[in-house]
Amino acid sequence: MTSLAHKDSLDSLRLKVLSIVGTSGLVDDPLSVSAHNTDWRGRYHGSAPWGVQPATTEEVIRVVKACAAAGVHIVPQGGNTSQCGAATPRSTGEIFLSLSRMNRIHDIDHANATLTCDSGVILANIQSAAKAAGFLFPLSLASEGTAQIGGVISTNAGGTAVLRYGNMRALVLGMEVVLADGRCWNGLHGLRKDNTGYDLKQWFIGAEGTLGIITRAVLRLFPLPRQRVTAWLEVTDPAAAVALLRHLYRDCGDRISGFELVSQTALALVVQHLPQCRPPLGKISPWSILLELEESEAQAPLQVMVENSLHKASAESWVTDGVIAHNEQQASEFWGLRELISEAQKREGISIKHDISVPVSRIPEFIERASAQLEQAFPGLRIVCFGHVGDGNLHYNLSYANSLKNAEFIPQTALVNRIVHDVVAQLQGSISAEHGIGQLKVKELQRYKDPVGLALMRQIKQTLDPTGLFNPGKVLDPDYLT
Repeated sequence: MTSLAHKDSLDSLRLKVLSIVGTSGLVDDPLSVSAHNTDWRGRYHGSAPWGVQPATTEEVIRVVKACAAAGVHIVPQGGNTSQCGAATPRSTGEIFLSLSRMNRIHDIDHANATLTCDSGVILANIQSAAKAAGFLFPLSLASEGTAQIGGVISTNAGGTAVLRYGNMRALVLGMEVVLADGRCWNGLHGLRKDNTGYDLKQWFIGAEGTLGIITRAVLRLFPLPRQRVTAWLEVTDPAAAVALLRHLYRDCGDRISGFELVSQTALALVVQHLPQCRPPLGKISPWSILLELEESEAQAPLQVMVENSLHKASAESWVTDGVIAHNEQQASEFWGLRELISEAQKREGISIKHDISVPVSRIPEFIERASAQLEQAFPGLRIVCFGHVGDGNLHYNLSYANSLKNAEFIPQTALVNRIVHDVVAQLQGSISAEHGIGQLKVKELQRYKDPVGLALMRQIKQTLDPTGLFNPGKVLDPDYLT
């Protein structure tokens, strides 16, 4: 197709889409288009000429059919908070489809403990609606004020409470999905048990919009905790953190909802760039743990249980200092330190980011081996390590404090990734724990994914989206990126 013919096709499609969604559903002013073409990190910049914001599932169906007929690709987009460019268009042969106007919470079934909503509902609004109804929706992210539930599902987000409640695969009971051929699969069932063959919803959770467009979902709700204890602890090293987690499991069982590891470098960046933040212990410890436990029984002695357990941990030298939040405000301040690490890094400048997972028992080994190899290859490198140690997920980000030296370092991304991801593979881990593949890790996936598993993924893509209509260049298409 010549560029002139391509433009004519896009102009014709634009008029067709306008007739479907109206002026309020068409996004074509340059400022808005630019925002949709840029990812949150500012790393990826696309060139989609315009986009669409349908208001109903029926409008999504009609837009998908029109784009398929015109041969124009669709990039589904939620809150555009992806860490790996999954929701960012790339070329003028694509348009973005934002679900932001599909933002209704349709139903809260109290007896079934479920919430049904559109995919454009912001995560924080789901949390608030659940709380108002006397329930907890436990998934929590730093971007929860912007992230939309469709994108959260499409990336199988994890967040800080996976330890107790699981990631999105455990929290989604049903969904509605528009397929590449314009059909709509209605799987909106709030069932805990459904053994009627393949669990089709799991194909779309974590698929990053490459297999279909999620338009509605049924989510699991939980009882609101009656008590919550939050503590900021100093530990000597990651091995002590893992030993502490094991000890707390023995003493406190599944009440542990958060167990976050924060390195000295990570906390220092937060304090440096966000002066309202103060280290809870009055010092920036080499390694810190943010611990949270929840209890549904109002009269249970949760705080006494935690204090006794931490006292025993201190006697074993697993904990060397610590403080328990004495009110919700202080607990919120503790969590703010953890959640603002990404923002502090963003202000510091570009870094090479990794979102990896290994078995919990091997976290100390990963940190030791990867750090030693990187220091040998790049002396003086700054390593910002933090994450959800309770489920084996670390964010392991690398840069130089000196901006000129860092500018020379960033082009070494391929070599850096090889060092980090080779260690991950040797420890039977994953190169993406919760952020997904997007366009950032497409080539890395080809290197580290089991070949049979990769072939099965391609077969699923071919079955559901044989023309590659949805989100090209993401997850499975390395040739598209060259």
